[in-house]
Amino acid sequence: MIEFYNNYKQSIFYMFIVIAVVVFLRFLTKLLHNKLEKLALKKYPNEDPKTIHLTKRILNALWIVLGIMALAFIFIDEEHYKTATTNFFLVLYLGVIAVLTLVIASFVQLWFSKKIKEKTAQQQDATSYKFLRYVAIVCVYFLGTLLAILAFPSLRDIAQTVLSGAGIIAIIAGVASQEALANLIGGFFIVSFKPFKIGDIIKVDQTMIGTVTDITLRHTVIRDYENKMIVIPNAIINKEKLVNYDLGERKCCQWIEIGISYDSDIDLAKHIIREECESHPYLIDNRSELDKYNNEKKVKVRVIGLNDSEVTLRAWAWANNFEEAFAMKCDLYESVKKRFDKEGIEIPFPHRTLVFKDKVSQTTQSSS
Repeated sequence: MIEFYNNYKQSIFYMFIVIAVVVFLRFLTKLLHNKLEKLALKKYPNEDPKTIHLTKRILNALWIVLGIMALAFIFIDEEHYKTATTNFFLVLYLGVIAVLTLVIASFVQLWFSKKIKEKTAQQQDATSYKFLRYVAIVCVYFLGTLLAILAFPSLRDIAQTVLSGAGIIAIIAGVASQEALANLIGGFFIVSFKPFKIGDIIKVDQTMIGTVTDITLRHTVIRDYENKMIVIPNAIINKEKLVNYDLGERKCCQWIEIGISYDSDIDLAKHIIREECESHPYLIDNRSELDKYNNEKKVKVRVIGLNDSEVTLRAWAWANNFEEAFAMKCDLYESVKKRFDKEGIEIPFPHRTLVFKDKVSQTTQSSS
């Protein structure tokens, strides 16, 4: 035993030193993690510090891997010592790059989150910050990946080509025909020209109406009135003709269209529709001072069509915004229908007259 100790004394001391360093580094990592976690929870109590937890796991795994590699030097001969040293520093380099990438991405995320909260608190548009947050985070991870690739000699030429100006142009030219780039450019157009912003109510078509909740590098997310999330690629939404109910004035003119039969009293039907509209709490007075001076009606009701089985009446009713206008329309259809039933105004439904011909009589007449 003493002879074994004397022969491998240096290796035994080296092994204990490596183990002690690994334990010490893991202990420091735990202390740093606990401190950063407390600071994060104190400053952002409603957010889970996922990045801090992930960084801790990466560092703990890195210390163990480096410790095992350091212990392996005991059993490596001089011929393989240089290769083992290169691999040791390669793993250390990759671990440092991974940690730095996560930390920088976390700081970028926190900075943009702070700016978004400030803009929201000041009731200003934060759409640009929300979109640029995605761009900045993608750039950080992209650079981190490239720096990691540089560590491998076989992939170094690819990374250097990508980092060079010619490489960037080649990549853009190669992806130009792809949908991904079209969506990315579409997102920049949306943020730059602002046909809509986060929080606006837009209508892309009759089936896609809702509030914009997010604009990413690839798509725009709309929450409809069934609380479903509609994901529309930016390239598509840029081509569509959409209605933005919050662009400019939020006042909304809602059409109330109802058909009555030809036998019904048109003047009475118009009076009922106008009376029901004017009594609704969401209706606003959109008349100009001149209209008020001329005693114009608050709600205009006109005949807009003489159809096959009905006379179509339309009322122009104004509300403060799209939500109130929609609710007002639904309420008025119900209240007008009840008033029509009470006042004897008929809402017709299509009628069809069928004529049956007697084939036998036709045959007799033709033969005679």
